[in-house]
Amino acid sequence: METLRDILDAAARGVFPPADGRTTVVPQSCRRDAGVLSFTAHSVVFTDEDPEWVHAALRAADCDALAATLNARFLVAFMDRTGRRTDTVDAMVVGSPLTGGPPVELTRIDDPDHPRVVRSRERRDDVRVWAADGGVLVLGRGIGGRLEVAVEVDEDVRHRGLGRALVTAARHLSGGEPVWAQISPGNARSMRAFQAAGYVPVGAEALLTAR
Repeated sequence: METLRDILDAAARGVFPPADGRTTVVPQSCRRDAGVLSFTAHSVVFTDEDPEWVHAALRAADCDALAATLNARFLVAFMDRTGRRTDTVDAMVVGSPLTGGPPVELTRIDDPDHPRVVRSRERRDDVRVWAADGGVLVLGRGIGGRLEVAVEVDEDVRHRGLGRALVTAARHLSGGEPVWAQISPGNARSMRAFQAAGYVPVGAEALLTAR
């Protein structure tokens, strides 16, 4: 059986599920994470719930079948069924690894109190943190064990390219594997920074976390 990680690794290489309008259901890779990945005309629901329940709930959403997995009715049913919560539907982007040193000076730190670090440790394993002058870079293992990046830039140094430099640095620090990120579609500033740093959109996702 194809696993969640198999699907993600293929997508990072530009190989996507068939655009056949179907939904694939695969088991969760860990107890913490369940949710939906939406690619072009194909969705993946990762959950330990019965696949028959998933498909019945999608039919009950009463909407365009291509939109059903991210439709509010299905997501509410999914949360009610599993006792989980979600924040938003994010854009899913990925950047290939880069060689050489990062384009910004970084210092490895252990700062469990920084809000970005606290949030990352709730959602990721093996979290590593670096500080730059005016920003923080976080790498950790998220959905399916993939490598995910999150950054924070201080308000007084924004609009100077630091966000772009930090997410570019993540590609240099990845150890040769792709780097993933989730971005709220309304956060145009962040989306532009990631695209300028060479990340490409591959789909959308809704992460459901245990309460």
